[in-house]
Amino acid sequence: METRKEYLPFGKPNFSEEEIDAITRVMRSGWIGMGNEVQAFEQEICAYIGSKHAISMDSCTSALFLSLLASGVTEGDEVIIPSLTWCSTANSAIYCGATPVFCDIDESTLCLTVENVLKAISSKTKAVMVVHYGGYTVDVAELRAHLPDRIAIVEDAAHAFGSSFTNGSKVGSSGNLTCFSFYANKNLSTGEGGAVCTNSDELANKLRSLRQHGMPVNAWKRFINPKAMIYSQIEQLGYKMNYIDLHACIGRVQLRRFNYLQITRQKIADTYLSELSKLQPKIKFQNGLGEMSHAKHLFVVKLPVSELKLNRDEFLIAMRELNIGASIHYMPLHMMDFYKTNYSVQKLPVSEKIFNQIITLPISAAMTEQDTNDVINAIKTIYK
Repeated sequence: METRKEYLPFGKPNFSEEEIDAITRVMRSGWIGMGNEVQAFEQEICAYIGSKHAISMDSCTSALFLSLLASGVTEGDEVIIPSLTWCSTANSAIYCGATPVFCDIDESTLCLTVENVLKAISSKTKAVMVVHYGGYTVDVAELRAHLPDRIAIVEDAAHAFGSSFTNGSKVGSSGNLTCFSFYANKNLSTGEGGAVCTNSDELANKLRSLRQHGMPVNAWKRFINPKAMIYSQIEQLGYKMNYIDLHACIGRVQLRRFNYLQITRQKIADTYLSELSKLQPKIKFQNGLGEMSHAKHLFVVKLPVSELKLNRDEFLIAMRELNIGASIHYMPLHMMDFYKTNYSVQKLPVSEKIFNQIITLPISAAMTEQDTNDVINAIKTIYK
């Protein structure tokens, strides 16, 4: 195989002239901060997800942090977190003064299980953070049925915008605080940003205040009608984590195009599954990648490293030498120096085993058929 001329990143946004036109329109309006575009985007998210409220923020990390804060997580509490996740999941608990407690995952779904969560519960447990890893949907209703009422569930759906539960409802409609990411490589991208979906009026109002310095919720009028308020009151300690119109206008276009973007990802996934399943020794895939209910933010495969002459890292390097931007998501957090040094961690055998096998293949709605074939041919070449 000839090396690609251009490097193929594992995730790249698909933007059209519509997004460019939207940015131009907002910039020409003279108002790019939090305003009518943000409000409209939030309403459109609610309509798509089927939730009562959507509270947009400057990042999913902010959404996770404020969701835990709004759930009452504070110093001395414990928050159960799957170890196979990005550091934001754990760090959001640490920002609250809480202790992250890492649990193991299922080898097929790469997500936490009810059994592993129950093993990790203590009298200090205040919340469980469910990570819909890669875009796979965890059954949060089953988890809720096994948890004491005192323990909140916060869903880290950074990978899962567009994912669905088995009953067909969208991730974000469960009633739990559910956090999404609109980062540059996400399925719905606005460059940066995030949102929390909830059906609770009380939690929604608390989050709206926390994201904007602790101002009362009706301070929104200051942004849509400058004559409505003379000064702003502060009711609680808040943060500067609000979203802005310049990003929201992109999100509104992306949401209108989202069905097309997801169908494109599904076609890539179907081609990968069809072609790579023919290889010997067999590559294994995360559960659900063939289903539309899986958001396919990540296409994660497990290499049969015990049957190959290359280990996972060598395989990854070989891919990159062919200009294929394969990646690793992620080193389990309990194996990272910061968490090992500062928190009590235990061995999590499945997470540790999986880490040495997983590799993320490029997938995005910006990829062409040739891009997809280049990835497949690179893997076949390395196999040979």
